[in-house]
Amino acid sequence: MGLVTSRNLGDLEYGFSTLVTLSTLLVGYFTYNYVLRRREYEADMALASQHGCQPMAVAYPVKWPLGFDVLKAQYINNANKRLFAFQQPHIDNLGPNFSMTLLGNTGYTTLDPDNIEAMLSSNFEDWCMGSRRNALHPFIGEGIFTQDGPAWKHSREMLRRPFLKTHYQDLKAFNQHVNNLISNLSSSTGVVDLQTHFYSFTLATTTTLIFGQAVESVEGEDRDTFANSFDYASWISSLRIRLQDFYWACRTNRYGDSCRTVKDFAGGFVDEALKNTDKEATAENSNGYAFIQDLYDELKDPVLVRDQLVNILLAGRDTTACLLSWTFFLLVRHPSTLSRLCQEIQSIIGDEQELARAHIQKMSYLKCVLNETLRLYPPVPINVRIAQRTTTIPRGGGPDGTSPVLVRRGTGIGYIPYYLHRRKDLYGEDALDFRPERWEDGKLDSIGWGYLPFHAGPRACLGKDFALMEASCAVVRIIQTFPDIRVPPEEKIVPTGQEKQNLTIFLASAEGCRVLLQ
Repeated sequence: MGLVTSRNLGDLEYGFSTLVTLSTLLVGYFTYNYVLRRREYEADMALASQHGCQPMAVAYPVKWPLGFDVLKAQYINNANKRLFAFQQPHIDNLGPNFSMTLLGNTGYTTLDPDNIEAMLSSNFEDWCMGSRRNALHPFIGEGIFTQDGPAWKHSREMLRRPFLKTHYQDLKAFNQHVNNLISNLSSSTGVVDLQTHFYSFTLATTTTLIFGQAVESVEGEDRDTFANSFDYASWISSLRIRLQDFYWACRTNRYGDSCRTVKDFAGGFVDEALKNTDKEATAENSNGYAFIQDLYDELKDPVLVRDQLVNILLAGRDTTACLLSWTFFLLVRHPSTLSRLCQEIQSIIGDEQELARAHIQKMSYLKCVLNETLRLYPPVPINVRIAQRTTTIPRGGGPDGTSPVLVRRGTGIGYIPYYLHRRKDLYGEDALDFRPERWEDGKLDSIGWGYLPFHAGPRACLGKDFALMEASCAVVRIIQTFPDIRVPPEEKIVPTGQEKQNLTIFLASAEGCRVLLQ
């Protein structure tokens, strides 16, 4: 039993040789990675020295390990629909630039126009969306809001052309939808929630633009299934975005079903449009499906066309519905503003119902009202970018916060238009108040990167003109038809920004927009 045979000895030698080989490979692997990380670190430090970077001195205070106290507070206040109101005094105390360490990872938050300009414009190529792509992909697929780099550039140029066409069109495309909105409101009695009506209105206008027909033209059950699926998929997608790299933890069977329903619905319009591209297609059908046909001519793939349409629908419906809801939420709480706007509308168009772009362009106070609403309630109130290569931002470092800051590859920076637009050093001591007149004297004409309701830089919103014309038409016609619109007497009035808010991808009123019309 104790004899060592040549075979046993060979087995021992083979095992030892294998162990040595594996050990060598592991040592080599870790050594290689250490050398790579060391070289990367040295290159980063050289970049920091070159730009005079200093560490960011201000940090969001945390008390519990891994920042669980911050996460708990955010969770509770978000559930109570008061997350932004809860954080406002903390943001005011911290200033425009600060770091935050949660779950062992350190990132930055900025409300600094110079930093935002660097991220969104000057150093645009240094930044990407990071995990947002994977978080949204099951819902909206391969489109402009999930792409970076060359793919995004191609989508941007491709979608720019059909949106440019809408800029030069008259406003007749909105007439039927505005008429339907007014008709639905006229048949309502008692307290009316405008927000519900606005979501239906913007869904109709956006689907008409991209699908060639309004969703109302679809049979009731299919229409309702689509709308409910779209809402649920949007909600779950917003949770996945907030989870960042842990987006995969939020996926339910209903979410998968809802995403498929939305894609199948959009895909049906693509299939129908492609059937109408032959020579026998009528001019009416050809014009109706022009948006889809333009995309297909470029992409040659109905699935990619479908995904781009869902991308546009996500942005086009909710953003304008939120703008309209917040506009009337504020107007009925500020009767003097509403009265002045009503006088402007009456003086320019009277009772005429056929609106033209020239009418809207003359309504300077309407523009101020919409600007101020977008300032206080930007549809996308918070956004994040991830450094895809080590880079810098120009401000936030050092004791006085004026030195550049090194941002290493993989680090995230959140920029928050909601709080940026409430900076008192930019908008005055009454920055938290609704005062459209602040836009009249021209002092804010040079606000630049301090005002981001439609994003900015290469990714600036392509649908800005469409959204503003759509909202303007709706505001004018509603005030024309219901000049006595007002807040219900039982409605509790709280200071601007203290109301309950629903934060998903977009920012909406959690309690709707309740008004009396008659």
